[in-house]
Amino acid sequence: MAVALGDPRGIGPEITARALAQPLDAEITVIGAEDQIASIDAQRKIAVGSWGLGSGDSIPDRNRVIRAGRIAGHAVETAAKLALNGEVDAIVTAPAHKHALHLAGFPYPGHTEWLAQLAGGVDVAMMLASEPARDDPEDHPLRVVLVTTHVPLRDVPALLTVERVVRTGKVVERSLREWWGIQRPRIAVCALNPHAGEAGLFGDEEERVLAPAAEALGAAGPLPADTVFVRAMRGEFDVVLAPYHDVGMTAIKVAAFGRAVNVTLGLPFPRTSPDHGTALDIAGTGKADPSSMRAAIELAARLATQKA
Repeated sequence: MAVALGDPRGIGPEITARALAQPLDAEITVIGAEDQIASIDAQRKIAVGSWGLGSGDSIPDRNRVIRAGRIAGHAVETAAKLALNGEVDAIVTAPAHKHALHLAGFPYPGHTEWLAQLAGGVDVAMMLASEPARDDPEDHPLRVVLVTTHVPLRDVPALLTVERVVRTGKVVERSLREWWGIQRPRIAVCALNPHAGEAGLFGDEEERVLAPAAEALGAAGPLPADTVFVRAMRGEFDVVLAPYHDVGMTAIKVAAFGRAVNVTLGLPFPRTSPDHGTALDIAGTGKADPSSMRAAIELAARLATQKA
C-alpha cells in the first residue's frame, strides 16, 4: 500500500507518522518530501523532492505555496503510478491544499477527478464512509456518495441529470459488490429540494430527474434529505446518493467526523483519504487527531484484501 503525503505545510506528515505508529497488517510505502518521510515507520520510502521550510502557513509566499503544491502533486502521481503498475494494492492520500496544487500546475477540482484522469478517464464516484467500529448489529455504517462534487451550488441543477445519477449509481453498485462484498446493495437517492419537492411545489428535479434515475437503479427515493441519512444510519440502506457536496458531506461529518473515510469508487485500485483538510493553522502543533488517517489506512488495506 502507498501513502502519499499531502501539502508539506499542513498536518499530512504529522498525522501519517502517528497513524502508522501502531502495527498494521500491510506493507507500507510512504511517498513525500525526503525530509518529512525520513522518520516515518514504513517498509519503503520514495522521495519526491525536499521541503525544509517548516510547518504551517505563517509565511504567505507564492513560491513557497507552489513548491508545496509541486511536492504534493508529485507524491499523488507517483502513488497512482505504483498502483496502476501493480506495485501496490491501494493508495492513501494525505490532505492536500487545492490552491497550492492549482498554482503548481495540477488543475483538478479534487483528487477524485485527478485520479480518474490518471487511470485513463474512468467513471468514478466520491464516497464518504463511516464503517462500524465493532461487531455490533446495532452499529450500522453510513456511506454517502456525491453525484456532483466540487462545483458552485448554482450549477448543481443543470448538472443533475438522469444519466449522471444512474452512472454514479452503477459505479457504486459495482464497488459495493467488489470491494465490500455486498451482493445486492440497497441504494437510496437523496432529494435536492425541501420535502423532496413537495409534488413540484418547491422544484421539479425530483419528478423530472431523480425519480426516473432511482427507478432505473432499483433504488429508493428520492427521499427528503432531512430523513434519508437517519434511515441509513438505522440500517435501512447501504449507501445514499447525495445530489450535491454539502448535503452529503454535512451528514457524514456530523455523524462521524474524525472516523469517516473518503473513498474514490471506480478506480482499478482502492484509494482512501481522511475526512478533513490540511489544517494549516495547527500544523506542527501536535494538536491534529490522526484517527481519520488511521481509519483511511485500515480501510484501504481491507478493501485491497477484499478486491484481491
